[in-house]
Amino acid sequence: MSIRCTVESAFFIAWSFLEGSGELGPPDETANVLLDAIEAQLKTGERRQLMLANRAIDTWRAHAAKSRPSQEARFG
Repeated sequence: MSIRCTVESAFFIAWSFLEGSGELGPPDETANVLLDAIEAQLKTGERRQLMLANRAIDTWRAHAAKSRPSQEARFG
């Protein structure tokens, strides 16, 4: 399988999962984070689609957690 097909497949898996779980953020931002994460893994030699997708999802979750404001209750 070509690198292009691997990237497309991993991206589709990650996007579909995030969409189905309600975790999908702004489309452009989400796409950029996922593709950057996949590209970084490819540079290390990773080629397994599910591994690429799962790590991209983890990267998105970490990015989203840093981007959203704290949801702690404030009293007083």
